[in-house]
Amino acid sequence: MSYRADPDFLSELKRYGSVNVESCFNCGNCTAVCPLSSETENFPRRVIRFAQLGLRERLLSSRELWMCYYCGECTQTCPREADPGEFMATVRRYAIAKYDRLGIARLLYTSPVFNGLFLVVLAAVLGLFIYGFHGPQPGDTLRLFEFIPAHVIHTLGLSAGLVVVVTALLGMATMAVQVGKAADLPKGARLNWLGALWETLGVEALAQRRYRQDCEAYGGEKPWYLQKWFIHASMLWGFLGLFAATALDYLLALLGIKATGTWVPLWYPVRLLGTVAGLFLVYGTTMALFKRFRKGDESSAHSTPSDWSFLILMWLSGMTGFALELAIYLPYPSSWSYWMLLAHLVVVYELLLLAPFTKFAHAMYRTLALYIHTLKPLPEREAATGSAD
Repeated sequence: MSYRADPDFLSELKRYGSVNVESCFNCGNCTAVCPLSSETENFPRRVIRFAQLGLRERLLSSRELWMCYYCGECTQTCPREADPGEFMATVRRYAIAKYDRLGIARLLYTSPVFNGLFLVVLAAVLGLFIYGFHGPQPGDTLRLFEFIPAHVIHTLGLSAGLVVVVTALLGMATMAVQVGKAADLPKGARLNWLGALWETLGVEALAQRRYRQDCEAYGGEKPWYLQKWFIHASMLWGFLGLFAATALDYLLALLGIKATGTWVPLWYPVRLLGTVAGLFLVYGTTMALFKRFRKGDESSAHSTPSDWSFLILMWLSGMTGFALELAIYLPYPSSWSYWMLLAHLVVVYELLLLAPFTKFAHAMYRTLALYIHTLKPLPEREAATGSAD
């Protein structure tokens, strides 16, 4: 397969972050120290070489691009100070922008002005739209869903979710085609579809095995709760836990078991799940913001406005959620609770709608890349057994 070289590619890439790979003379030191590099995945050296040669399509089809967790070891040991770790992060931003059919990700990553204005305008539009359905604010007892009806929240959430799913699937389909071609899997061979799915979702995405066991080997003697893998996992677990709690609460309402907004004790299973997940989310985002503010290591030394806004929205969603939970269990209703509900909904919907265009998208693409990487032809005996069954 032939690829066309683009001499302007490196200049275009610089718009997405700090790129200094012109200094790289391919000594291979970054590949030698990378804990994830192997005979078949010798990154970041190979990905850097693709950029230097202007091989845009070859770089975008590289699954190694998504397998990097940015431990920063390559940057620390680079004799030319080419910062290969930040280069990998920059290319991931570029790839997310290229897979986005709407062009929003490109503007969010390359224009700080657009990033700020877009977030403000989107929040204002969402706030005014939701407020247009508002009802009374009872003062005798706290009845949040008389102020913003539950059916409005559910309908808007499902509509936003549908837009996000369609947009994300389009990007993931484009990526899968490119990365799948480079993977060069045997045609007609029986593959370990289910085994690869468990390895990707259960072992890698949820348990963070590669990040925890390989990359964190360079994390020093920090306690587990300060290690980068746990901070990263806390945000993931928190987001997924809150999504599950919201989905379960909606399901209980559909089944007539518990109406949305009905008071339940803190230990009620769905409420407890949401509370624990919220704690994970707030902890992870707080630590991530603190690390970026201090610029304490290579992975937090460079931050785009889009990186900051994504983390801030995640943090705000957790904090406003806990403020609402506090309001529910206070002995007396407070008028601020109704406005806190509106603020919480605006932040959550904005975060949801921006998911395919911000750093959250790299979690989807990384999972897909790892899945393609994990796909292997079944041994002949297993393939024959599968055929017989």
